[in-house]
Amino acid sequence: MITPAAIVAVASSAALVILGLALILTVWRVVAGPTLPDRILALDMLTGIAIGFIAVIAVKTGFSLYIDIAISLGLVGFLATVAFARFVLARGNIKSPPSAAAAKGGGNKRRAGGKTR
Repeated sequence: MITPAAIVAVASSAALVILGLALILTVWRVVAGPTLPDRILALDMLTGIAIGFIAVIAVKTGFSLYIDIAISLGLVGFLATVAFARFVLARGNIKSPPSAAAAKGGGNKRRAGGKTR
Protein backbone atom coordinates (compact mmCIF):
# COMPACT_ATOMS: atom_id res chain seq x y z
CA MET A 1 0.00 0.00 0.00
CA ILE A 2 1.23 3.49 -0.83
CA THR A 3 1.49 5.81 2.12
CA PRO A 4 0.33 9.44 1.98
CA ALA A 5 3.90 10.59 2.65
CA ALA A 6 5.09 8.71 -0.44
CA ILE A 7 2.36 10.31 -2.55
CA VAL A 8 3.34 13.78 -1.31
CA ALA A 9 7.01 13.06 -1.99
CA VAL A 10 6.36 11.94 -5.57
CA ALA A 11 3.91 14.78 -6.25
CA SER A 12 6.28 17.42 -4.88
CA SER A 13 9.17 16.04 -6.92
CA ALA A 14 7.02 16.10 -10.07
CA ALA A 15 5.91 19.65 -9.26
CA LEU A 16 9.52 20.76 -8.87
CA VAL A 17 10.42 19.27 -12.26
CA ILE A 18 7.46 20.99 -13.95
CA LEU A 19 8.25 24.30 -12.24
CA GLY A 20 11.89 23.97 -13.29
CA LEU A 21 10.85 23.50 -16.92
CA ALA A 22 8.51 26.49 -16.68
CA LEU A 23 11.35 28.54 -15.15
CA ILE A 24 13.69 27.72 -18.04
CA LEU A 25 11.08 28.60 -20.67
CA THR A 26 10.15 31.83 -18.90
CA VAL A 27 13.77 32.94 -18.54
CA TRP A 28 14.15 32.33 -22.26
CA ARG A 29 11.15 34.61 -22.89
CA VAL A 30 12.70 37.34 -20.70
CA VAL A 31 15.94 37.16 -22.68
CA ALA A 32 14.49 36.70 -26.17
CA GLY A 33 11.20 38.55 -25.78
CA PRO A 34 10.82 40.80 -28.81
CA THR A 35 8.92 43.57 -27.00
CA LEU A 36 8.95 45.18 -23.59
CA PRO A 37 5.43 43.95 -22.67
CA ASP A 38 6.57 40.38 -23.40
CA ARG A 39 9.44 40.78 -20.98
CA ILE A 40 7.21 42.32 -18.32
CA LEU A 41 4.74 39.46 -18.63
CA ALA A 42 7.60 36.97 -18.36
CA LEU A 43 8.87 38.69 -15.20
CA ASP A 44 5.39 38.45 -13.72
CA MET A 45 5.36 34.77 -14.62
CA LEU A 46 8.73 34.33 -12.92
CA THR A 47 7.17 35.71 -9.74
CA GLY A 48 4.40 33.14 -9.98
CA ILE A 49 6.89 30.34 -10.58
CA ALA A 50 8.95 31.46 -7.57
CA ILE A 51 5.79 31.40 -5.44
CA GLY A 52 5.15 27.87 -6.69
CA PHE A 53 8.68 26.79 -5.79
CA ILE A 54 8.34 28.25 -2.31
CA ALA A 55 4.96 26.57 -1.79
CA VAL A 56 6.25 23.17 -2.90
CA ILE A 57 9.27 23.49 -0.62
CA ALA A 58 6.93 24.46 2.23
CA VAL A 59 4.87 21.32 1.68
CA LYS A 60 7.95 19.14 1.28
CA THR A 61 9.69 20.40 4.44
CA GLY A 62 6.63 21.13 6.55
CA PHE A 63 8.01 24.55 7.47
CA SER A 64 4.96 26.86 7.38
CA LEU A 65 6.92 30.13 7.43
CA TYR A 66 7.59 29.62 3.72
CA ILE A 67 3.87 30.16 3.01
CA ASP A 68 4.08 33.64 4.54
CA ILE A 69 7.09 34.37 2.37
CA ALA A 70 5.19 33.21 -0.73
CA ILE A 71 2.25 35.49 0.13
CA SER A 72 4.59 38.44 0.62
CA LEU A 73 6.30 37.72 -2.69
CA GLY A 74 2.89 37.63 -4.38
CA LEU A 75 2.03 41.07 -3.05
CA VAL A 76 5.38 42.55 -4.06
CA GLY A 77 5.18 40.87 -7.48
CA PHE A 78 1.74 42.36 -8.07
CA LEU A 79 2.96 45.84 -7.19
CA ALA A 80 5.97 45.42 -9.48
CA THR A 81 3.74 44.35 -12.35
CA VAL A 82 1.50 47.38 -11.86
CA ALA A 83 4.57 49.65 -11.79
CA PHE A 84 5.93 48.12 -14.99
CA ALA A 85 2.53 48.50 -16.67
CA ARG A 86 2.41 52.18 -15.72
CA PHE A 87 5.93 52.58 -17.11
CA VAL A 88 4.90 51.05 -20.43
CA LEU A 89 1.83 53.28 -20.62
CA ALA A 90 3.86 56.40 -19.84
CA ARG A 91 6.53 55.44 -22.34
CA GLY A 92 3.99 54.84 -25.09
CA ASN A 93 2.44 58.33 -24.79
CA ILE A 94 5.54 60.34 -25.61
CA LYS A 95 4.07 61.78 -28.80
CA SER A 96 0.88 63.76 -28.48
CA PRO A 97 -1.98 62.60 -30.69
CA PRO A 98 -2.86 64.82 -33.64
CA SER A 99 -5.60 67.34 -32.99
CA ALA A 100 -9.10 66.72 -34.31
CA ALA A 101 -8.92 69.68 -36.70
CA ALA A 102 -5.67 68.43 -38.24
CA ALA A 103 -7.11 64.94 -38.61
CA LYS A 104 -10.17 66.28 -40.48
CA GLY A 105 -8.08 68.34 -42.83
CA GLY A 106 -8.80 71.64 -41.11
CA GLY A 107 -6.20 73.94 -39.73
CA ASN A 108 -4.21 76.48 -41.67
CA LYS A 109 -5.16 76.23 -45.31
CA ARG A 110 -3.92 78.67 -47.91
CA ARG A 111 -6.47 80.68 -49.77
CA ALA A 112 -6.19 81.68 -53.38
CA GLY A 113 -4.62 84.99 -52.44
CA GLY A 114 -1.77 83.30 -50.51
CA LYS A 115 -3.05 84.35 -47.10
CA THR A 116 -3.58 81.88 -44.32
CA ARG A 117 -6.68 81.64 -42.25
